[in-house]
Amino acid sequence: MASWSEFAADEPRLADGIRHLMQQYGPGFGYLATVRADGGPRVHPVSPVITDEGLFCFVVDSPKRRDLERDGRYALHSFPPEDSDDEAYVAGHARPVTDQARVARLAEIGRAAPQVDWRLFEFTVDVAMLARRGDAGTVRPGEATGRPAVQVWLDPGAAGAAATTTTTTATTDAASTAPGGGAVGVPDRRSVLDGRGAHRAAA
Repeated sequence: MASWSEFAADEPRLADGIRHLMQQYGPGFGYLATVRADGGPRVHPVSPVITDEGLFCFVVDSPKRRDLERDGRYALHSFPPEDSDDEAYVAGHARPVTDQARVARLAEIGRAAPQVDWRLFEFTVDVAMLARRGDAGTVRPGEATGRPAVQVWLDPGAAGAAATTTTTTATTDAASTAPGGGAVGVPDRRSVLDGRGAHRAAA
């Protein structure tokens, strides 16, 4: 499982694009999907914290925190921009941060209220996706723009995966669930790998 820092080192331009959409309104803002005890999805708005150290989220005592503590699989999607239909998406596994010095440092960065019962999680990155639909300011949200340009990165350290970043113009369903119990919302790894020869991303 790759950390955000490892992903960003491997694909810095893609990571910058995703980070921009996650932080477009100042503090991080996105939708977090977790797995309920019955296997169904649960979605909540959250404020992710992205630093050079990694991708983190402070989660208060709630059903979504219990989901992460029990299962760990997650998907995080950006909030829609005001001037385009661009979207960013990452998925992987959440793990509690136990280093108290690190927790304190990130709590200061994320301005986490000390009196609130929260727990800090680090999100690993199994898959990352960025979809662009025209230049900002030239396309109104909801307006037909043709097929988006989609970049998908897969963790090269994941079982059965080869290092790959693909760029396609096909519509990617970021809400689909991978077969075989992958991370929440991970696109089918086989379909991405099958098309990588024709759509290798430019450096």
